[in-house]
Amino acid sequence: MIDIIKIREEYEELINEDLEGNRKGALLLKDNLERTPLYYKNRFASYTVQIPRVYSEKEINLFENVVTVTYNIFNKVIEEYLNNEDYRKLFPFSKELEELILTPCGYDFKLPIARFDIFYHENTGEFYFCEINTDGTSGMNEDRIQDELSIDNPAHQKMIRRYNFSTFEMLDSWVKTFMEIYNTYDKKVSNPNIAIVDFLDGATLREFQEFARHFQKAGYNCEICDISKMRYKNGKLYSENGNVIDAIYRRAVTVDIINNLDEVSDFYNAIKDNACFMAGSFKTQILHHKYLFYILHLERTMQFLTKEEIEFVKEHVPYTVPFKEEFISLDEVINNKAEYIIKPDDDYGSSGVFAGVELSQEEWEQKVSDIYNESFICQKYVPQYESKNIDFAFGDGKWHNYINMSGLYVYGGKFAGVFAREAIAGGIIASHRNERTQPTYIVKPL
Repeated sequence: MIDIIKIREEYEELINEDLEGNRKGALLLKDNLERTPLYYKNRFASYTVQIPRVYSEKEINLFENVVTVTYNIFNKVIEEYLNNEDYRKLFPFSKELEELILTPCGYDFKLPIARFDIFYHENTGEFYFCEINTDGTSGMNEDRIQDELSIDNPAHQKMIRRYNFSTFEMLDSWVKTFMEIYNTYDKKVSNPNIAIVDFLDGATLREFQEFARHFQKAGYNCEICDISKMRYKNGKLYSENGNVIDAIYRRAVTVDIINNLDEVSDFYNAIKDNACFMAGSFKTQILHHKYLFYILHLERTMQFLTKEEIEFVKEHVPYTVPFKEEFISLDEVINNKAEYIIKPDDDYGSSGVFAGVELSQEEWEQKVSDIYNESFICQKYVPQYESKNIDFAFGDGKWHNYINMSGLYVYGGKFAGVFAREAIAGGIIASHRNERTQPTYIVKPL
């Protein structure tokens, strides 16, 4: 039986035995990273550390079970929202968004793609959910590229001679899943034109290009489209290049679409008319919105979950409430800052998130007072797993304790891989501030 904590200790020993060699390797990796799609617009889109994330079959089996149970719960939540007006009222959605969610999409699959971010404790097997990402889910290409660049990591090169390492394949597998779902669509065509769609001025364009290449490799026409430049006429949605679009891989997150309806009116009307397939439909916003964790704990939700699912929610989903007077007092949050984290109720990329553990009492009091009764949630700050790592390329080249997050990719309701992230302990993992990503491996004996 592989012990992943022991595996990391072996990495640490190998690095300490040759600090200079590993430093040189990390700097070479950084130089090579600059020549990849992870260097974009004169900046690195991804930073890494020296020890990768490793899991054994034991952890993979656990992750598969987490995905299965969570996915079943989420299917029930979406179904309840679609069928019962009283349940819909629990979500703070606008009339326009509710109409989009209720619009028939031409297929039954409720959650084509997602990433369930969890804090997994490797020493105990415990885990807690951080957040749920749906259609804007990203990071697949980061893992692939960082695995390729591990050739520059001397410690890793020694470890692959001791153990059998394998990786997750997350590009072709998504193309396969996408097409399987598309083939259930009530207006499918035999050779669909596919578009990857987002607001391109802030998109992870190089990742889109990689996915487009994999769609094309599988024999499908695929292009990348700015959502605001698509045109809808005579019952067909067209790309800026004038091509009819039959199927959409949506990377534009719902909040951006709703906030820019005037710019995307053609796209919006095409989707309302079910003029083309879209993975995923706007039903996924039910799960992406931060109110989800609050609603999961309500008695109204417990009514349609099994006893086992109720226990799963209570054990793994952090206590969450809208950050408003009717749900939690300001004094409670101010006086117990280490117990809480505050998040915008409908944002992404760690934007606007802050935790009491990373702020002084004065800073905390000021921040929470300024946004009380606004569009935020208040969540219990759950314990996070720490492990040692070292960053020669982007950090100070010293050992630190890092907090860990495991993003469980979900394709077609099944576990598909892990997006591994770390940050120096003492706060939160924020993509715009302190995040480090790691290539992820499944490790078996040789």
